[in-house]
Amino acid sequence: MAIYRIRHCERLSGEVQIHSAKNAVLPLMCAGLLTRDPVTIENVPCLTDVDTLLNILDECGVHIQRDGTSVALWSEAPCSPTSQNLLSHMRASVLIMGPLLARTGYARVALPGGCAIGQRPIDLHIKGLEALGAHAHLTSGAITLQGELRGGSVYLDFPSVGATENILLGAVLARGNSRIENAAKEPEIVDLCKFLNAMGAKIEGIGTGTLYIEGQKQLHGCVYRPIPDRIEAGTMLCAAAMTDGSVLLRNASPEHMRAVLFKLKEAGAIIKECSSGLRISGRAIHPFQVRTLAYPGFPTDMQAPMMALALRLQGTSVFLETIFENRFMHAREMVRLGAHIRIEDRIALVNGGQPLAGATVNSTDLRGGAAMILAGMAAEGETMLQDPQGHIARGYEDLPGMLSALGADVTVMDWNPEEANG
Repeated sequence: MAIYRIRHCERLSGEVQIHSAKNAVLPLMCAGLLTRDPVTIENVPCLTDVDTLLNILDECGVHIQRDGTSVALWSEAPCSPTSQNLLSHMRASVLIMGPLLARTGYARVALPGGCAIGQRPIDLHIKGLEALGAHAHLTSGAITLQGELRGGSVYLDFPSVGATENILLGAVLARGNSRIENAAKEPEIVDLCKFLNAMGAKIEGIGTGTLYIEGQKQLHGCVYRPIPDRIEAGTMLCAAAMTDGSVLLRNASPEHMRAVLFKLKEAGAIIKECSSGLRISGRAIHPFQVRTLAYPGFPTDMQAPMMALALRLQGTSVFLETIFENRFMHAREMVRLGAHIRIEDRIALVNGGQPLAGATVNSTDLRGGAAMILAGMAAEGETMLQDPQGHIARGYEDLPGMLSALGADVTVMDWNPEEANG
C-alpha cells in the first residue's frame, strides 16, 4: 500500500547489488514441503510475495526459521492449508500442489491469484500431475488432487515455467522414473533442478527441453544460494539506458539475460560484462522491436520496462506480446504522461521522443508498476504513482532505494485512500 513520488532524472551513476531472483526463491521455498530435514535458502529477498508464501507454508505445517536473509524450512507432517484466502492472492501458491501430493498423496489449494495480466490457467499443472497418477477434482474455486504419485511421461503443450516446477516438485518423490518433455528452460528452472539435486534428487537433462527424474524415497536438507534476479537487473539496465550515466550492477548474471542485453545494445547502450557483474554507460538512442517468447527468447516480464525506455527514443519501437493477452495495461498509464502509444491486439507501437509531463498514474501490475517508475523518471516535473495493491513490493526489494542510490529522486510515501480518492 504505497504512493511513489517520482521526479525527472537526467543521469544515473554508481553501483547497486542485484538481489536473488523472486521467481527462483519461491519454488525453492515450496521444496521445504519435501523433507523432514532443514533446507536453508540464503540471500532471500525482502518481498511481500516471500512473506505471503511463508505464511502459506506455515499453514501447511512447515517449520520456518529466519536468520537475517537466510530462511530454513522443513516439514515433518505437511498438510493442505486450512485457509484458502492467502493462496488466492499469489500465483506461486499453486506450487505447493506437487510437493504436497508427493509427501501425503493429497493436496487441496485455492485457484491462484497474482497480477491480472491475462489468462494464466493451471491446466498444464493438473495434466502433468495426473500423468503421474493424481486424480483431480475442481470445486468452488479450489482444486483437490489425490493419489500416490508414480513415474510417468509428461508432454507440456507449452513450456510453462510453473507447470514444469510443479511437476518436478512432485516427480522427485514419485515411485519410478519420470520424463517431462517440452519443459521450460528458464534459469529459474535450472536453479530449481540444482537445488533439488542438492537435496538428493536425481534430475538429468537440466537446461534442456527434456528432463529425466528418478524418483527417490526421501530427500535431505541442504544449504543453497539462489541465482540473481535477471528481471530486477534488466529493469535497472533500462533505467540506466534512459539516462546519460554509468551504472554497475553487482551480482548480475549476463548469461541469463542475453536477449535483453542484445536489445539494449541494439538501442545504442554500451554494456560491458565484468567479473563483478554488468556495467552500462551512455544513453540508448535507437528504437527497437521486441517479441516476447519463452526462454531463451525475450522475457515477457521485461516488456514493460523496455516500453518505458522506448518513450525516450526518437522513432517508433514495436512490441509484440505473445505470452499474455492483457499485458499492455501500463501503456494507458504512460499515455497519461503524454506518451504516444497505439495498441492493436497484441502489438504496441510506441512513438518515442515525445515530451512527457508528470501526472498521477496507477500501478497496473508488478512489472508495469516498475515501468511506471521509470516512465516517471523520464517525465518533466513530478509523477505520483499509486500502488494500492502493493504490486511493486511483491517483486522488487526497495526499488526506489536502488534507483535513489544511483541519483534518481524516487520516494515511497504512506498510502492514504482518502487523499488518493479525493
